Amino acid sequence: MRPNGRAIRAIREAQNLSLRALQQTTGLNRGYLSRMERGLIREAADDPVLKVADALTVPPEAITHEEMP
Repeated sequence: MRPNGRAIRAIREAQNLSLRALQQTTGLNRGYLSRMERGLIREAADDPVLKVADALTVPPEAITHEEMP
Protein backbone atom coordinates (compact mmCIF):
# COMPACT_ATOMS: atom_id res chain seq x y z
CA MET A 1 0.00 0.00 0.00
CA ARG A 2 1.08 3.56 -0.61
CA PRO A 3 0.43 5.57 2.58
CA ASN A 4 -0.61 9.21 2.21
CA GLY A 5 1.45 10.85 4.94
CA ARG A 6 -0.24 14.23 4.69
CA ALA A 7 -3.65 12.64 5.16
CA ILE A 8 -2.45 10.56 8.10
CA ARG A 9 -1.00 13.59 9.86
CA ALA A 10 -4.02 15.79 9.11
CA ILE A 11 -6.48 13.21 10.47
CA ARG A 12 -4.31 12.48 13.50
CA GLU A 13 -3.97 16.16 14.35
CA ALA A 14 -7.69 16.82 13.76
CA GLN A 15 -8.38 14.13 16.35
CA ASN A 16 -5.90 15.75 18.78
CA LEU A 17 -3.94 12.51 18.81
CA SER A 18 -0.21 12.67 19.43
CA LEU A 19 2.26 10.54 17.55
CA ARG A 20 3.05 8.81 20.85
CA ALA A 21 -0.64 7.98 21.36
CA LEU A 22 -0.85 6.61 17.81
CA GLN A 23 2.22 4.51 18.57
CA GLN A 24 0.59 3.08 21.68
CA THR A 25 -2.66 2.34 19.86
CA THR A 26 -1.08 0.69 16.82
CA GLY A 27 1.96 -0.91 18.42
CA LEU A 28 4.08 0.52 15.60
CA ASN A 29 7.40 2.26 16.18
CA ARG A 30 7.03 6.04 16.54
CA GLY A 31 9.95 6.64 14.16
CA TYR A 32 8.25 4.47 11.56
CA LEU A 33 4.99 6.41 11.99
CA SER A 34 6.87 9.70 11.67
CA ARG A 35 8.58 8.56 8.47
CA MET A 36 5.21 7.42 7.13
CA GLU A 37 3.69 10.85 7.83
CA ARG A 38 6.62 12.63 6.19
CA GLY A 39 6.23 10.56 3.03
CA LEU A 40 9.52 8.74 3.45
CA ILE A 41 7.80 5.37 3.28
CA ARG A 42 6.46 5.08 -0.24
CA GLU A 43 5.34 1.46 -0.02
CA ALA A 44 4.22 -0.18 3.19
CA ALA A 45 2.92 -3.61 4.02
CA ASP A 46 -0.85 -3.75 4.37
CA ASP A 47 -0.80 -4.54 8.10
CA PRO A 48 0.78 -1.27 9.37
CA VAL A 49 -1.45 0.86 7.16
CA LEU A 50 -4.55 -1.02 8.28
CA LYS A 51 -3.50 -0.60 11.93
CA VAL A 52 -3.17 3.17 11.44
CA ALA A 53 -6.52 3.37 9.67
CA ASP A 54 -8.16 1.39 12.47
CA ALA A 55 -6.56 3.57 15.16
CA LEU A 56 -7.77 6.71 13.38
CA THR A 57 -11.20 5.11 12.77
CA VAL A 58 -11.09 5.84 9.05
CA PRO A 59 -11.26 3.56 6.01
CA PRO A 60 -7.86 2.65 4.53
CA GLU A 61 -8.73 4.65 1.40
CA ALA A 62 -8.64 7.83 3.52
CA ILE A 63 -4.93 7.41 4.29
CA THR A 64 -3.57 5.79 1.13
CA HIS A 65 -3.03 6.70 -2.50
CA GLU A 66 -4.98 3.59 -3.49
CA GLU A 67 -8.56 2.46 -3.57
CA MET A 68 -9.47 -0.75 -1.78
CA PRO A 69 -11.41 -3.38 -3.74
